[in-house]
Amino acid sequence: MSNTLTVDVLIAGGGPCGLMLAIELGRRRIRCLLVDAKPGTAFNPQANATQARTMEHFRRLGFAHEIRSMGLPPDHPTDIAYLTRFAGTELARLRLPTAAAAPQAIKNMSGSWSAAELPHRVSQKFVEVCLHRHAQQQASVEMRYGWQLASFEDTEGGIKAMVQSVNGEEQLNVQAAYLVGADGARSMVRRELGIAWGGATGFKRKFMGGKMLAVYLKAPEFYARNPNDRSWMYVVVNPELRAFIMSVDGVSEFAFHIQMADDAATEALTEADARRLFAQAFGQPIDIDILSMATWMAGHALVAESFQKGRVFLGGDAAHLFTPTGGLGYNTAVEDAVNLSWKLASVLKGQAPAALLDSYHHERHALAVRNTGYARQFADSIGLFEAVPELEDKSPEGEAARSVASDYLNGHVRREFNIPGVTFGGRYDGSHIIVGDGTTAPPDAANSYTPCATPGGRPPHAWLPDGRSLFDTFHTEWTLLVLGPEPVDTTAFENAAATMGMDLRAVHHTSPEIFDLYQAPLVLIRPDQIVAWRGQGGEAAQPILAKVMGSGDTVQGHTTDPDLPA
Repeated sequence: MSNTLTVDVLIAGGGPCGLMLAIELGRRRIRCLLVDAKPGTAFNPQANATQARTMEHFRRLGFAHEIRSMGLPPDHPTDIAYLTRFAGTELARLRLPTAAAAPQAIKNMSGSWSAAELPHRVSQKFVEVCLHRHAQQQASVEMRYGWQLASFEDTEGGIKAMVQSVNGEEQLNVQAAYLVGADGARSMVRRELGIAWGGATGFKRKFMGGKMLAVYLKAPEFYARNPNDRSWMYVVVNPELRAFIMSVDGVSEFAFHIQMADDAATEALTEADARRLFAQAFGQPIDIDILSMATWMAGHALVAESFQKGRVFLGGDAAHLFTPTGGLGYNTAVEDAVNLSWKLASVLKGQAPAALLDSYHHERHALAVRNTGYARQFADSIGLFEAVPELEDKSPEGEAARSVASDYLNGHVRREFNIPGVTFGGRYDGSHIIVGDGTTAPPDAANSYTPCATPGGRPPHAWLPDGRSLFDTFHTEWTLLVLGPEPVDTTAFENAAATMGMDLRAVHHTSPEIFDLYQAPLVLIRPDQIVAWRGQGGEAAQPILAKVMGSGDTVQGHTTDPDLPA
């Protein structure tokens, strides 16, 4: 083929999933080409909440502090408030630490919030700038914005694709070992593969169900004319309209979203309508400068029926569509990339068989079904709440209505925004590359999380006496935690890993408190910081490592080899 670029992985899509994949693969020296039809990173705010688990991954990669410095000013409140109007009567509020306070606040938290990082309120447009910068620093990664995937074929010898500039003036043939479709909700890759959506859509609610209007705007007088305490997010609840707004820069830029009575009415809204509706939501006339407008559909809980077909994978919005309650779509997309990247690199480097890649669908599909289900619950909780006609009345009936709304909304805001169980509790139970030990993890619950080292989930977290996170001591690839005061021989694991070409490092911690967290002297941590195995010794090191690298014989995604000793 003339004019052909040969790479290991072709990535279609330069949103958070595609950029994170490029960073993860680039750090492992995997040759990648990323194409995206946009001229650059996102202009519109889009997703606005980076969950704590995502921040832990950014910390693992060394740039959580950069992300936390972006978006709102360091001392800007990150509260979520519910009001009759943006400048009206407050009904409920969840107070949360500022970006400046978060790094110290998390060190004093425990139980459900035993973590290395707290969430951060930042618009995706800023996150993408940071991810793009770090992807650009990878010598093995090439990115072409203003280019798109035009066609591809999965052949016996790999992926044969053609990419072209959006203006149609340039074309390039690409030969790749694998293709990842991270190309959004209308994914060309998913469509060409013939993979259908599963799940449900079309939910109708008073709010967060149907067409929504999104307006990216400047409102320089918003804070000065608002008598309520400053927040990151304001939600309007009244019988006339339902809307929410998020601060983009903490000064004058905002992302405003509103839902009309029916989809056609929302689709027909003009800039003049947007100005009128914003004034209604604010509670008085106020000047705004509209930067962009678009409609989007709430009411999705969709998951692609398969995340893989041959040498082609799906991730991000191409694989799952959320109603944005809980802020789970972008965060799920980041973890898709984290999960897939180390597996692709292991196969491409000859450390693991291609069967390892089968675990991507098994692990991430189940998580997407779980997370879209939680987002739907949160959308029902706020979207089905009825704002009674007298809610804004200056009367005893109005006061009673506001009291009822306050009780409900103070409960709702904690159900939707205090979600350590959703954030940390995702698990890969039943995966054929997890070595179970017969223990069962605590029940999955959105608003509470019990740290546990049962294989298949996030490792329990602890702060070390020197101020570091336990996670900071993990190796960048495979970590063998060696815990407790008694010496444990790790030679068998280290020799088996060397034979397989695995990058494994033993990390010792003698603290009894950390041993108690993990309940075993040896714990194997995957590159994506998931517990793969825990046990007492290295007698079965070789078969354990073979299994976690996908070398066990599989039938329909489950291993046929006998249970391995703990």
